[in-house]
Amino acid sequence: MNRNLLYLVIGLLAAGVIVIGYLYYQESQSGVEIRIGDQGISIDGD
Repeated sequence: MNRNLLYLVIGLLAAGVIVIGYLYYQESQSGVEIRIGDQGISIDGD
C-alpha cells in the first residue's frame, strides 16, 4: 500500500507541474489578438 501512495503523490506532483507550466506558457504568449464580436472588430497588440 505504501508503494501505491508513493505513485499517487508522484502523479499529483507531475500533474501540478504540468498545470503550472501550461499556465505560465499562456501568460507568456504575446502577439496580436483579433476579436470579432457584436461591436465589430477589435485588435489588441502587446
